[in-house]
Amino acid sequence: MKKEIIVTSDGSHTISIPELNVTYHSKYGSIQESIHVFINAGLAFYESLRQKKSISIFEMGFGTGLNALLSWQFALQNNITINYKSIELNPITTNEIQLLNYGKLLNMQEEFEQIHSATWNKKQKIHSLFTLYKINNSLTDFITTELFDIIFYDAFAPTSQPELWTKEIFQKLFNILSFNGILVTYCSKSYVRKNMQAVGFSIQKIQGPPGKREMIRAIKML
Repeated sequence: MKKEIIVTSDGSHTISIPELNVTYHSKYGSIQESIHVFINAGLAFYESLRQKKSISIFEMGFGTGLNALLSWQFALQNNITINYKSIELNPITTNEIQLLNYGKLLNMQEEFEQIHSATWNKKQKIHSLFTLYKINNSLTDFITTELFDIIFYDAFAPTSQPELWTKEIFQKLFNILSFNGILVTYCSKSYVRKNMQAVGFSIQKIQGPPGKREMIRAIKML
């Protein structure tokens, strides 16, 4: 399947798959979107409420590694430990990695390379504040008894991957989230919210990133 590197509105790259009419990040700004949805609305929000010095994150859709890189940056800036587990069925190629400019724009090129050179399916402490575990598998086949504080849900849109936005999938995610843990995603479609609510999530519709009116923050309430 053909992929293309494109420049988004904030100058950062993303990967486009024309055949599926999808991009890995928003055309309005890859870095801008990831910071808004996953860091500010997710990680920073959770850390400010819980004041925890160690936070565990599960990410659906490792993709370009941008969310992992931004989480590592947050750990450094706030002196907290992050245990980051991410699942990806179709990792991007070495050539595609080399063309992406996130490391240069964030002044974290060495860290970006470390994230992508980390061995798949092996937990690795790549910094004193950041542990990474990349899993090459599908979410539907993934099984764990581990509980996470935050879930970054970054699957392709429901129009492209409807099987990843079902009630059954959100039940699986609900089960691996700690009480008072949160799930954040860029998607705010009504049936997605209903599927989340059906398994027990409390839903917050909050302002979306540039180019998108709303996004979802879901909370696993006590």
